Amino acid sequence: MAMSDAAVRATLQEHGIAVTKPRLVIGGLVLSCPQHLTAERVWERLLDAGARVSKATVYNTLNLFAQKGVLRQLNVDPAVTWFDSNTQPHFHFQHVDSGELVDVQCDGLTLTSLLDLPPGTESVGIDLVIRIRQKAV
Repeated sequence: MAMSDAAVRATLQEHGIAVTKPRLVIGGLVLSCPQHLTAERVWERLLDAGARVSKATVYNTLNLFAQKGVLRQLNVDPAVTWFDSNTQPHFHFQHVDSGELVDVQCDGLTLTSLLDLPPGTESVGIDLVIRIRQKAV
């Protein structure tokens, strides 16, 4: 289920993004629920829904959304970039067989206490991906 145009419009405006019809359509899809999507998947879903949006517009819009904090960009594989609609700090499982990403539920877990940061620096985020696969039978 897509987010309403009004809700997407408000989210974009809160993040300082000019509202355009393609951004509303893309935002409605990617912000509709917590999910991990590649630009290719977003474009395919838009085409399946009958939207007329170019692939370049999808890539540019997702990158803009990530730059402005609407989405979280995940680079867990050099071949593909994922976009996460959950921008809160959290970790991921990656199924190595399918490439799919799943949020790890780890309320209260922090890794910053384990780090010995260089003097004069502070942690601004941690990306942790735990790669998993089906057990061999």
